[in-house]
Amino acid sequence: MSQNTSQHVKAMEKETFLVSLLVTFFSAIICMQIIARIGITPNTSIIGALIAMSIARIPSTALSKFRSLDRQNLVQTMTSAGGFAAANCGLLAVGILYSFGDLKLVIPMLLGSTIATLIGIYFVYKVYDSEMYPASGSWPPGVATAAALIAGDEGGAKAKTLFKGIILGALGTALRVKPVIPSGLPMAGVGIAFIANPSAMLALGIGLILRGYFPQISSVMTSMGLSGLPADLGKTYIPHGVMIGAGFVSLIQAMIIIFKKDSSADKTRGKIENNEYIPTVSPSETKKVIFMSFVLFIAGALVLAFISGVYTEMTTSKLALWIFWSGISALIAPILVGLCAMHSGWFPGFAITIIFLTIGLFMNFPPLALALLSGYVASTGPCFADMGYDLKTGWIIRGMGKNIPYEFDGRRQQFISEMIGGIVAMIAVALFMNMHFKLDLIPPVSRAFAVTIKAGSSPQILRELVIWAIPGAIIQFVGKAKRALGILFATGLLINNPIYGVGLLIAVAIRCIYEKTHKEKMELYGAGFIAGDGIYGFFFSIGRSFGWW
Repeated sequence: MSQNTSQHVKAMEKETFLVSLLVTFFSAIICMQIIARIGITPNTSIIGALIAMSIARIPSTALSKFRSLDRQNLVQTMTSAGGFAAANCGLLAVGILYSFGDLKLVIPMLLGSTIATLIGIYFVYKVYDSEMYPASGSWPPGVATAAALIAGDEGGAKAKTLFKGIILGALGTALRVKPVIPSGLPMAGVGIAFIANPSAMLALGIGLILRGYFPQISSVMTSMGLSGLPADLGKTYIPHGVMIGAGFVSLIQAMIIIFKKDSSADKTRGKIENNEYIPTVSPSETKKVIFMSFVLFIAGALVLAFISGVYTEMTTSKLALWIFWSGISALIAPILVGLCAMHSGWFPGFAITIIFLTIGLFMNFPPLALALLSGYVASTGPCFADMGYDLKTGWIIRGMGKNIPYEFDGRRQQFISEMIGGIVAMIAVALFMNMHFKLDLIPPVSRAFAVTIKAGSSPQILRELVIWAIPGAIIQFVGKAKRALGILFATGLLINNPIYGVGLLIAVAIRCIYEKTHKEKMELYGAGFIAGDGIYGFFFSIGRSFGWW
């Protein structure tokens, strides 16, 4: 574990910086290939940790420094930022303009994506360990990464348990039996359910099962005389409506938390009092950060409007509305993505961005303005989630806040690493995006945004969104802020992966039976399952993207 000092390893230290930079650049290139060819990106945090641990074991005096967990955490932070930002932010954003058939705005879109990504990183850095996003929250991939780093450093019985979990996680994910489990067993889901809030996992699991098996459910209900049900939830806007309602209530709940009287100001922050963890970021500080982030997002939207020239297509009032909607969407999107990431390890950035795009359609913005809006908003959430995971890893490694000055310094260094990773990612996108265009290698999500814009709006969509926002709001209200049941249920409805939902429910049941007697071992196995799933998924994705299998 980290030393009991207030001076953390520096992100800009020569050896740390150069090694991180090199690994980050390759991470960005690889993740761009993966998302373009198969539509997803792997768990870059755990891959970054493995790379950092591997570097530490190279028999070289120059690399002996990398046995420090803090240094490994910085390498891992920059590496995962590079992969996430390049694939889920930069390439996805410029891919929308490519799919839309307008390459003139690709460079402005890349600049807008860079601005949104960096503001998103700043946002999560400032609100991490607030009452909205406490360091004591689940952040399951962050827990898995920390467990891997610590086990690699300490060895012993815990390392053996974790290693067994990694092997089982990889083997389970590799067990692909068509058509029953074409993507393998949901080992990451089982691992997350062993770590995260069980109520939130139940909500996510039920949502996933409903979405995935709704055609069969609809068929049975129709045979019983219940008519008018859609054949497939994925072809409706019901999941989006549920997320709108849950998201709206969640935002109100968050505002109540941060705008209430700062009654904990006299408490020792970062400590546990009366069995309750007191976050290091106070509600008053959170308010300031949210306001500052909103101003920055508005400023970024203004810059994007002028460098793209899209302002010429709108009246002054319409332009002002577009800038405001871009700014508020860019603020709310990472808040919702962050809540999902913290509670479940998922970040439904695409689904949440589609919601803001759909509402934008009803504001009658020009098509190119909507394309720019989509790329800008979509770039805010991925690195928010990614850095949340990495900060959780760092928090565990640094002793869970026992040394506050050391913790603050560590977070600051991770912020620097994440920002550099984001910048390196965008440079990689700038260098290689034309190659992707020539080969027609664009993230499928980018094409989906373009298709949505071209399809336009209809009163039926608006009615569906409004009606289904009501149950989403009710579920979120009943579940309260700390469990985010509505947000997680909506997340499940937005993702077509029913076997993952089945895995979550089974894992929660196992946890309820064995948690009292085997809590520590279950958490280690859970971290191993997540890591094994991530490792196998990374190498399998590389192989698929290059056509090896």
